[in-house]
Amino acid sequence: MCCLYGMMDYKKNLTSWQKTHIISVLSAFCEARGTDATGIAYQTGGRLHIYKRPVAAHRMRFRIPERAYLIMGHTRMTTQGSAKRNYNNHPFRGRIRNNDFALAHNGVLQNDVSLRKKKHLPKSKIQTDSYVAVQLLEQNRALDLNSLKEMAEQVEGSFAFTVMDTQNNLYFVKGDNPLCIYHYPKTGMYLYASTEEILQKALDALHLPLENPEKINVSCGEILKIDSNGNITRDSFCDDHLKASYYNSYAAHPWGWRCGYDMAYIKDYYGADYIEELKSVAGAFGYCADDVEHLLEEGFTPEELEDYFYGCEC
Repeated sequence: MCCLYGMMDYKKNLTSWQKTHIISVLSAFCEARGTDATGIAYQTGGRLHIYKRPVAAHRMRFRIPERAYLIMGHTRMTTQGSAKRNYNNHPFRGRIRNNDFALAHNGVLQNDVSLRKKKHLPKSKIQTDSYVAVQLLEQNRALDLNSLKEMAEQVEGSFAFTVMDTQNNLYFVKGDNPLCIYHYPKTGMYLYASTEEILQKALDALHLPLENPEKINVSCGEILKIDSNGNITRDSFCDDHLKASYYNSYAAHPWGWRCGYDMAYIKDYYGADYIEELKSVAGAFGYCADDVEHLLEEGFTPEELEDYFYGCEC
């Protein structure tokens, strides 16, 4: 599991120190979903900057410039491509018509190898499955709602993508992985993370004098664009291939992928107390309650999750 996170200061009200503080705290709480690597992307002066390292977020020393109004981040738990080779870590840089963009992904893609062969994508030293999304956008020679739709309908597995360009447009492509976005219209700011639990914990630690946020809902099969002025545009893609996919390879993920069930059915079948107990101990092993629910809905049994948690204890 990985964590997407970031912020947009579209009214340009925040200082360099405030933005650095927000990103530092937010990234540290995102360690709950990955400590193998950490990275951010932002643009200043029309140039895209990517800063990433194969270390846990709390070891990073961020310095966000005053004129960086959109910061896109990622913490990583390695599934494919060694994190020690920094080029395998997120965010990834792409280029379309001499304009750079950055992409980050939460999830596991199952058909990256077959897509590279089918679409005749160029060879790359980057081994991470997520990078195929960058290559598909580059091949399309466009970064917009239509090209993101085409990309999302070709990749298979689990995903939520974030993409930013040098005009400070931020895109969310929501597959079946979690995502939470808060909007602060008076402050002129968006904050986001892969789970609401992580976002809430970070906000509690930040102690910022903010108004109550508006939660921006985004569903599986939706694409969201937030432009540099904070305006939202929505589109959608066909997510039938996500609902129908059955990924049974354990090479990329310790549990593999299954056909899932509704949470109400799971609680009724296994017992609500057992599920709640499993969620309460998940934090000790680097997972949160949302992770447990997501994996149970994917089809993993409580016994499998419990065995994995305690089997990985070290």
